[in-house]
Amino acid sequence: MLIDSHAHLDVPQYDADRQAVIDRARAAGVGIMLEIAGSDIGSGSLDVGLSLAAAYPFIYAAIGLHPHEAVLYNPALEERLVAVARHPKTIGWGEIGLDFHYDHSPRDVQQRVFRRQLELAREHRLPAIIHTREAESETIAILRDLWNDSESRAIGGIIHCFSGSSALAGAALDLGFHLSFSGVVTFKNGTELRTIAACVPDDRILIETDCPYLAPVPHRGKRNEPAFVRETASLLASLRGSSLDEFASLTTNNFLRLFPRIVRPARDDSGSDN
Repeated sequence: MLIDSHAHLDVPQYDADRQAVIDRARAAGVGIMLEIAGSDIGSGSLDVGLSLAAAYPFIYAAIGLHPHEAVLYNPALEERLVAVARHPKTIGWGEIGLDFHYDHSPRDVQQRVFRRQLELAREHRLPAIIHTREAESETIAILRDLWNDSESRAIGGIIHCFSGSSALAGAALDLGFHLSFSGVVTFKNGTELRTIAACVPDDRILIETDCPYLAPVPHRGKRNEPAFVRETASLLASLRGSSLDEFASLTTNNFLRLFPRIVRPARDDSGSDN
């Protein structure tokens, strides 16, 4: 079984064929998909994402406000997030963090909202799913401040779509985070990233699509979808000297340990014997 640990199935890019996308994922052996329900809270993604999690036993949800939308954070939204954190299919808080590339929200606002959401994630014992882009030092500083005690480490978290430096990888691993690799690791210019991915400890590596973005080779340039996580898994398995089945089992077990609220699917519920 494969697990897509980060998917944006709620987005309009899937409105015309969402069921077919889900069916293809199942046929490819993807047993669980983690829907990031905070894709675009301003446009209603929270409701769409949670409805998907409620409709499919193999789709779970993460909730939180993306740094792009940090300016939308207010007491009413926090109340809404706290309410949906109690949803039985909500298993993570994210994606949250910092994005200093686009600066859609002011950097000071991003940092304040990031801090507050880490506090809420810890309060609700939900693993934190972290987005960081061109903000490595600031991200690590905040995590060291707020996610460095024994309680937070026990809850754990993910640096999603990891594409950063070896320094970021080392700091995140020291803080107890998992590193999740997307199709970026298959790109021609991903040599340094592949070197990092080959060295991540066995118990800290995950895979994802971040779909509909960042489709792996040989699908690069197309709309991404959860079925394509198999391509990323195949490349990483080869890098790490294991078979696809071994690597699928490894990353699946890592995910299930990190998210103990998940009921492990029966063997034939994944659509595959992998």
